[in-house]
Amino acid sequence: MKHRKLGRSGPQVSALGLGCMSIGIAGVYTSSVSNDDEAVALIHRAMDLGITLLDTADIYGDSERQVGKALKGRRDQAVLATKFGFVGAIGARDRAVDGSPKYVRNACDASLKRLGVDHIDLYYLHRVDTTTPIEDTVGAMADLVREGKIGHIGLSEPSVETVRRAHQVHALAAIQTEYSLWSRDPEDELLPLLNELDIALVAYSPLGRGFLAGRFQKPEDLGPNDWRRGNPRFQGENFARNLTLVKHLQELAKKKGYTPAQLALAWLLTSHDNVVPIPGTSSIQRLEENVAAAQITLTAQELASIDQIAPKGVAVGTRYDEQSMRLING
Repeated sequence: MKHRKLGRSGPQVSALGLGCMSIGIAGVYTSSVSNDDEAVALIHRAMDLGITLLDTADIYGDSERQVGKALKGRRDQAVLATKFGFVGAIGARDRAVDGSPKYVRNACDASLKRLGVDHIDLYYLHRVDTTTPIEDTVGAMADLVREGKIGHIGLSEPSVETVRRAHQVHALAAIQTEYSLWSRDPEDELLPLLNELDIALVAYSPLGRGFLAGRFQKPEDLGPNDWRRGNPRFQGENFARNLTLVKHLQELAKKKGYTPAQLALAWLLTSHDNVVPIPGTSSIQRLEENVAAAQITLTAQELASIDQIAPKGVAVGTRYDEQSMRLING
């Protein structure tokens, strides 16, 4: 496994991390981990394959507890990242964000308890609380760094202006945002800023929530309670038009001897040396497939072919529903 540094002052991590949302919330995806033993086995296999960056959050159901269980006796082998800020369960109509200094401390203490650890390596604000100055939120997080409760600070889905303001209060190690072949918005303003400030980008949903892996041919392939049924890109005509992108990607991947998922991950890793994708999965087989992508280096010609297939703005539909879109770029 190759490694990358999270920002100027952050830790070295595996070039590919593991997103742990799907192991903690039963039924959120069509396939999910059904119990603690399966979750621990998946995490252990990821670590055995060289993955060090484990990414969870306090709203991911049992994920923090399960990640903590997997780390017993292996804590020093992982860079542990978790997130806070959301108040209310996933999918709740009244879900809000709290970035107040008091909540920062309370949320951190609660996560430490669930994880069963004495420190968190990378602590993210999950979404920006627009009612609290980012200077106050990051200032409270900086206090946790000084106390040894967290090692490094990150933000998830902030605007470029928020990144600049936050970074002046305390150095940021990473910004987490959705980035993939069908979500290339970070290339416009965010990535240039992160390069300027020497901050890493941790890319969640690097496989387009599974779509780019070629697993789905029609909306009915999603389970009845799969939350992606409410995602605009997985609905009706949008689904059919986005499927064209996947078919082109599959054709190119087949020619090169890769899977579509491997090609999509290799594109991220080859294009940027400060991007760390964190694909999630509940399948050890798919985990092993994803990890193999870290060994692929695409040629300039291959990158050009992919850019032809998936230029900026190729995906049809917004990446979240209207309510959730209001919470990004804060």
